[in-house]
Amino acid sequence: MNFVGSHILSVSQFDRQAIESVFSVAEAMEPYAQRKRVTRVLEGAILGSMFFEPSTRTRVSFGCAFNLLGGEVRETTEIKATAIAKGESFYDTARVLSGYSDVIVMRHELEGSVAEFASASRVPVLNAGDGANEHPSQALLDLYTIRKELQGRGKTIDNLRIALIGDLRYGRAVHSLVKLLCLFTNVQFTLVSPPELALPAVYLDAIRAAGHQLVESTQMNSSISNADILYVTRTQEERFPSLAEAAKYKGLFRLNQATYTQFCEPNTVIMHPLPRDSRGDANELDNDLNENPNLAIFRQTDNGVTIRMALFALILDVVDEVDKHSREVNWYTARRLP
Repeated sequence: MNFVGSHILSVSQFDRQAIESVFSVAEAMEPYAQRKRVTRVLEGAILGSMFFEPSTRTRVSFGCAFNLLGGEVRETTEIKATAIAKGESFYDTARVLSGYSDVIVMRHELEGSVAEFASASRVPVLNAGDGANEHPSQALLDLYTIRKELQGRGKTIDNLRIALIGDLRYGRAVHSLVKLLCLFTNVQFTLVSPPELALPAVYLDAIRAAGHQLVESTQMNSSISNADILYVTRTQEERFPSLAEAAKYKGLFRLNQATYTQFCEPNTVIMHPLPRDSRGDANELDNDLNENPNLAIFRQTDNGVTIRMALFALILDVVDEVDKHSREVNWYTARRLP
């Protein structure tokens, strides 16, 4: 895969070699993400950040990643604040905003919308989530997290045992992660969801075509006892025709410390693409897990910055220049402590 100047629209663009390239650069980005060093390699560059759907982690971490490389960020966070609300086409918007930016990150509620925008853009576009379709950078940071968590246990992604739990129908992070995992060998997938929120057939077919093991279940407790990774998702209520329809599925699967202790292996890693829904009628990942050392959700979010820094460095062709434009941090930061 040639990253330089490329759009990142789907994980289908990646093979294992491309994944390893991203991970290698991400490891080199960690001192900068952890505020151990500062680099200004992208000084003068502008990121156009276009989020037409609510976002916290993805929007802020993309912006932080670009800032940490020395670039500047210009944000648009609502369609009603743009000329699209006046009837402007994606084509015209893309042509205009790509003239103001060196790279664009975009999220939109409609499947295929980011690809449509990218087709008219004059600069690289990164898909930050298009409806229930895909979320490439989330899948990369999830896979990077899985690799790092398994390394400490003497394991690799090959031969992984993973349980995907919750809304697998609308969860775009799950869809992209499954695609990436299909590139590895002998993965054991356990899919836990109500029948109405099962993983779509196209992804089931991909798992089978890759020769992986596949188990589908509607019962969580009996399905999590033989897993290296639990990947829990919330009910994607924004994808349902109504909140009343989504409410039928909220709270069906709740993981807490007591359930974890009773049913999971001692070192099973808990992941979640976030946000976790902590409201009483949902609470799919209980706060009583916060002190569990195997809860990796905040390590995931930290890894999101390094992965997104790596993507920017690869796309804008500055991987070999980052250290040349670096210096020591000159402010206090707790991140520098052992």
